[in-house]
Amino acid sequence: MLLYLLLQSAEPAIVVTGRGLAEAPGDAAYDIVTINRDRLTSSASGRLEDVLRDMAGLQQFRRSDARSANPTSQGVTLRGLGGNAASRALLILDGVPQADPFGGWVAFPAYAPERLGQVRVTRGGGSGLFGPGALAGTIELSSATPGELPRLGGGIAYGSRESLDADIIGSGRLGAGFAVLSADYARGSGFNPIIRSQRGPADRPADYEQGSVSARAVVPIAADTELQANLLAFADRRERGTRFTDNGSDGADASLRLVGRGRWGFSALAYIQTRSFRSEFASISAGRETATQTLDQYNTPATGLGARVEIAPPIGADIDLRIGSDWRRTSGRTEELFTFVNAAPTRQRLAGGVTGTIGAFADLSWRTGDLVLSVGGRVDRWAIRDGLLRETTLGSGAVLTDSRFADRSGWEPTGRAGLAWRANDALTLRAAAYAGWRLPTLNELYRPFRVGADATAPNAGLLPERLHGAELGAEFRPAQGVRLAATLFDNRLDNAIANVTVARGPGTFPGVGFVSGAGFYRVRHNLDRVRARGVELDGAVQMGVWGLTASYAYTDSRIRASGQAASLDSLRPAQTPRHTASATLSWLPGRARASVTMRYVSGQFEDDQNSRTLEDAPTIDAALALPISTSLSLEARGVNLADARVEAAISGDGVIERASPRTLWLGLRFGR
Repeated sequence: MLLYLLLQSAEPAIVVTGRGLAEAPGDAAYDIVTINRDRLTSSASGRLEDVLRDMAGLQQFRRSDARSANPTSQGVTLRGLGGNAASRALLILDGVPQADPFGGWVAFPAYAPERLGQVRVTRGGGSGLFGPGALAGTIELSSATPGELPRLGGGIAYGSRESLDADIIGSGRLGAGFAVLSADYARGSGFNPIIRSQRGPADRPADYEQGSVSARAVVPIAADTELQANLLAFADRRERGTRFTDNGSDGADASLRLVGRGRWGFSALAYIQTRSFRSEFASISAGRETATQTLDQYNTPATGLGARVEIAPPIGADIDLRIGSDWRRTSGRTEELFTFVNAAPTRQRLAGGVTGTIGAFADLSWRTGDLVLSVGGRVDRWAIRDGLLRETTLGSGAVLTDSRFADRSGWEPTGRAGLAWRANDALTLRAAAYAGWRLPTLNELYRPFRVGADATAPNAGLLPERLHGAELGAEFRPAQGVRLAATLFDNRLDNAIANVTVARGPGTFPGVGFVSGAGFYRVRHNLDRVRARGVELDGAVQMGVWGLTASYAYTDSRIRASGQAASLDSLRPAQTPRHTASATLSWLPGRARASVTMRYVSGQFEDDQNSRTLEDAPTIDAALALPISTSLSLEARGVNLADARVEAAISGDGVIERASPRTLWLGLRFGR
């Protein structure tokens, strides 16, 4: 019996984490900020995109959140590299890239903060561990585990403009592993996006309805190996505030990841993503009297497939090496009806193609004394193929445009290197340099589009964007619970893709047709470069139940352009503020909690010509939770409490669109 007990105690314990391989020691050399679960689940808006705004320097193309913005405007970037509907930062969930396979935007309604354990943001490009696309940085979303979740929990809240937020989540043991099921739902009658002084009879509140479900299971295969299975599906319906501006997104993801944490660490991932998007567009008459349909993008199916293998061989106690390979294929098309006459479409468009990348990477960390060195690189083979743009008349079937674009391919080597030196117990100094790249999206390559009277033509010859950058940083921890950090950076984005104004209507232009006198004709072009230099400051103080986090970024971004884009030379990129700041004061005494968040975004230009300015935007949000019983809490939340006018867009004729006005919620949350 004694021998049996000794043998039993010698067996290794089975521990599953639901995460990938451990963070590399060399990460200390880079500008990385972690948003913890407490912050994710206590934001006033209940929206991931708003929590990400806690980090100064991170921006979306529009200031609106995912309840009122057009889904195609939700690309994410960092460090003032220019607003773009496609993401210039690589966003991943449990290792899987999340950008839309066709357009590169992010479907934020799919990511309920209650499901997440942490968000880890790396500012600066070149991180090749998760695949290409980390041009401006990497945003890693990690799902929560049972240790962070209630066995059964959820909440429901009712708020301004008949808004309803609800979520439920359950977690439990699955043998020696675990399983998590969750769902969330939100809807509301919405607010009128156009500012009051400019509204007309055509304007109305922009309603929304959104929901998602997720299932996750993690099971041990051996004492040090686990299999992670993830399923995620979402649906999103929004209107843009007039007739003929409905849009909708649907998607589903499935992934399997095998992670081993033995002497030879490894991770093997495979995934599939399906997306479908539709959107209507309208032209508004003078005085905003009526809305007339101009385009029906009735179906935009897209698929993403991918796989990734990573190995961490045992080299030495002070050396961490990761080597691996990844593959990603995206395909998609847009199917549209356009040129409406007497409220009926007369033409049809089909545009799309296929892109693919396959690459290999290596990343080495070496710790010696108080010094940590990091060096990594990857090489990718990319391909763009099967590109087409076909336009026909509905009545006769006559072909108006039938463009089949040449297949293209190339190689992209990128990498990064950095060091971190612990000068003393309180101070760490670091330096890094990096290179990254991004392939144009199918949307940028092949799809013409209109916004109001403005029309933009695609460019099938777009080159990949390439970034080179460097940074110097310092982190100071003078006392327990106190962290101060500063980073100076200098980035150069070559071949930056932008919508370049070429002419003003009226006239008939290649790729888009007729543009009225109220509109501009634009073409997607590669600019010579965007130069972005600046400073980022971050701070956190935790004193008992009180906490304070703050972030500030100053960015000086300038365009260098020639040829058809020469008029943009020395201008600031569109949608790029010079100053952004955020501060959150929190109070967490046991199960009660409260927080106040103040944010500031300075003025930014709406357009590439720097002729229309979005005014600066200070906002205040607050959240309060008070326990009623051991498993039930009362919650009150409010965003934009001062009801500031946050300008989100300005049309060519000066019509101003706003982001969310003051919105309040009151609800209950339970968990056990």
